[in-house]
Order: sequence, then structure tokens, then C-alpha cells
Amino acid sequence: MGDFDLGMSVLGLIIKTGFENNVSVSNSLITLCLRMHEFDQAGRVFDRMETRDVVSWTAILDMYVERGELGEARRIFGEMPQRNEVSWSAIIARYSQYGDHIEALKLFRNMVREGFKPTISCFSSILCALASLESLQAGKNLHAHVMKIGIEGDLFIACSLVDLYCKCGETKDGRLVFDLIENKNVVLWNSMIGGYSTNGQMDEAKYLFDNMPARNNISWGAFIGGYVEYKQFDMVFEVFNEMLLSGETLTKPTFSSVLCACASLTSLEKGRDVHGKILKLGFQYDVYLGTALTDMYAKCGDIENSKQVFDRMSERNEFSWTVMIQGLAESGFAKESLALFEEMKRNSSVAPNELMLLSVLFACSHCGFVDKGLEFFGAMELEYGIRPKGRHYTCVVDMLFRSGRLSEAEELINSMPFQPEASALAALISGCKTYRNEEIAERTARKLVELAEKNSAGFILLSNIYASAGRWIDVSNIRKLMREKGLKKSVGFSWIEVRSHLHSFYSEDGTHLKSAEIHDILELLRSEMTDPKHIPTF
Repeated sequence: MGDFDLGMSVLGLIIKTGFENNVSVSNSLITLCLRMHEFDQAGRVFDRMETRDVVSWTAILDMYVERGELGEARRIFGEMPQRNEVSWSAIIARYSQYGDHIEALKLFRNMVREGFKPTISCFSSILCALASLESLQAGKNLHAHVMKIGIEGDLFIACSLVDLYCKCGETKDGRLVFDLIENKNVVLWNSMIGGYSTNGQMDEAKYLFDNMPARNNISWGAFIGGYVEYKQFDMVFEVFNEMLLSGETLTKPTFSSVLCACASLTSLEKGRDVHGKILKLGFQYDVYLGTALTDMYAKCGDIENSKQVFDRMSERNEFSWTVMIQGLAESGFAKESLALFEEMKRNSSVAPNELMLLSVLFACSHCGFVDKGLEFFGAMELEYGIRPKGRHYTCVVDMLFRSGRLSEAEELINSMPFQPEASALAALISGCKTYRNEEIAERTARKLVELAEKNSAGFILLSNIYASAGRWIDVSNIRKLMREKGLKKSVGFSWIEVRSHLHSFYSEDGTHLKSAEIHDILELLRSEMTDPKHIPTF
């Protein structure tokens, strides 16, 4: 009932009547203290008990489990003179929830080996652990066991099975489990919709979503998140508008997904509108939404508002610092980006991460701070314990070629402990074109062609270098080789947002519904621009 004041009064009666040493009374008192979040008091009651039973030990185990102190929980579990199904389930569930799935499975095996029968919640926890590990065959084995003992119709088990199959990419099997449950609850519906969304099967997810008997904000969030994951941003805004009209409570994860869509489309107008809704609901102080807003404004080119949101955040985590450092670097404020990185190192406990250091290298490249950039690159593993990945090497190659240090860039590529990214080789070839170094360009282009035989990038770049040097026979040979391999230059496209609708255009594209009208207007503009009356005189 949550009537803790009355509980304290009863505690007074317990002491007056001398029942404080009774095992059952003490166990109930521990439970009361745990419900009140008086963990220290619960510990004192346990320590004072002269006699303890399995319920006492399980209660105090549950206390450490609830507080997330797995080390202490494991110590108590090891000291327990006897255990029951509840104590096993508690420790297994917490290891699963905290992401230590291997340990959860080990404990489960030990539980079965010692002759205990797992509870429904224990089966559910293990199925969740197997889902996270994407261990399909073990999951199927456990599903068979669940069917043998006749609990496959339990909603907790069904939700866990749907999650398992969908995380392993087997949505058909997940749907079979879903269809076999007669009295489905909203959690099961959400599990199946989320499973389809995770696997990019948005048509199937939409069909279920449209036919749900009842929805909650998790249903909307899972559906919107699926469209964001698979970059169907038009649908993100369409579903979000439906959610607004439905009167459903807006949640922080939903706002975060929609802001991600705004950032991906660089749709500043929509982003500002979402920001307004966040302010109305008082979510602006949330660290995750503050980070999403900072990222959205930066990606939309509004670096001033991005900085304002960042500066007003009362709490910042590594993601907040990363998106601001990255946003400044990518918006052309490279010196400010480096200054913010130094400020973070001085004034916060946040440690640099991979993406943050990539942004720092990018900023050094665009500032021309090559030696400083190389210093940061060298410090990645020695100082920060981060092993550079392909994209870090690519950024350093870009940094070196921009300053004309082509030989050093080639040496860096040759010394990489793994295959270089195609973009690193392409960057060096571009540098060779700028500084007219055909020798390094040819060597690098051969590597690029070997690395990505089905990619036209290496051929195109080498063709451009030959063309700039006037080697037209070599250009012709490269183009002939591309035709023989069936390679074509990748098509670029542009887009524009008009009245909240996104229009995409490819080169020589005639598929747009108003293509004829667009070309008529272009022709009119062209004739106006070439009219002698409109040519300015100086």
C-alpha cells in the first residue's frame, strides 16, 4: 500500500512486544525497508538477526541486486547456506539486465545442475540473454524445453521468444510465436512491431501497428525508430504527426528519434518545431535530448543555436561533448573545435572516445595543423588507450595530402596494420591530382582497384589524373576497362524540401511528377539569363 508511516508505527509495536528477533517478522521488516529504499536500515535488520532462513538471505540478496551492486550480490549469493528458485532467479535476472549475458547463462546451468526448477521469470531472463547474444540454436533448444513443460503460452515467455527470434533475424518464427498467443497484450504487440522494425520490414510493422487494438507510447516509439533506422525520414514525420493528433504522451526516446531524422535531412524548420515541443514539456534539461538538439542544430548548419543548447546543458556526458566538438569541426570552426576539446580535458571527467578523436583529427586537417594532428594520432593508443581504426588513418592521410606531404601519406598507408579504407586511397589519389604526382597516383590507384574491384572510384580518379596530365590514350584505356568490367560512375543526387515534402533529383532524371514543368521553368530562366538585355555591363 505504500503506507510507510504506518509501517514505522507497527515497527514500534514489534519492539514493544519483543518480536524483533522473530525470523518471519524480521523478513517482512527487511521487505518494508527495501520498498522504502531504506537500504542501510534493511542491512542493519539483517545483520542483527540471530537466526536467518532462505527468505532472509534472498531478501538481502535482492537488496544488492536492486542497487546494482553485483559484486556484493554475488558475495551474498556465495555465502547463502541454502538457496531457492527466487534467489537463483534474482541473481540471473540482474546479470542479464546489466549485460553480462555469459555469466547469466553460467548461473542458469549451475541452477539446473543443482536440481532447481527455473521460474517463468528465470526462463524469460535467459531468453533475453540469448537474444542479446544472438544465440539462435540455444534459443531454439530452450524454446523446445518451454513447450515440453507447457508454459509457451505465458505472455512473458512469448515476448522473450519473439525478441529472441527477431534479434536473430528470424522474424517468421517470431511471428509464429506471436500468432499462437490468443490474448495478446500491448507488450507482445510492441515486441513484434519492434522486431519487424529492427529487421527493416516496415510494411509488416505498419500492418501490425494499424491493427493494434490499443497502443502506448512504446508502440509509437518503436515504429518511428524503425523508420529512422532505415532512413525513411518522410514516414518518420508522417507517423510523428499521427502520434501528435492521437494525443499520445510524447516521450524522450521518440523526440530523440525525430531529432535524428531532422538532423539527417538537415531540416532546420522541423527541428525548431520539435525543439518548441520539447520546451513545452520541460524536457530541455535532459542530457540525451540536449545532446540530440545540439547535434540537430549543428548538422543543419545553425552552429550558434547548437552552441547555445550545449552551453545551457546542466549536465554533459561523452556524447554531448562529442557532438559539439564534431559539429564545430564539420561546420568549419576547426580552431573552436580544438579549443573545446582542450576545455573538456581540463574541466570534465569525460575521457576522449573514438569519434571525438576523429573529429579532432578532422579539425587539425582543415586548420592545417599537421604536426599537432600527428601528435593527437600518436597519443590515441599511448595516452587514451584507443587503437586507431581505418577512419582515423584515412583522416591522417587526408591531413598529410592537404599539406603536400604525399610520400608520408603513402608510407602511412603501407604501414597500416590492416587493409586501408578505399576512401584513404581515394584521398591520396586526389592529393596526387592536386600536386601532379602521377607516380604515387598510379601505385595507389592499383591498390584501390584491387581493394574494390566492383567500385568505380579508383578508375574514375585515375582517369581524372590522366586527363589533367593530357594523357588521353590512358584515359581511353581506363574507360574501356571500366566498360569491360561493367562499372559505371555512381550517380549523385540533390534534394529540396517544399512544404514539408522531400523531393529528390538525379542527373537527367525525368521521374518526378512535375518534371516537365520544372524543365520549362529552367528553360525560361536560361533564356532570361542569356538575353542580351540582362547581361550586365561594367
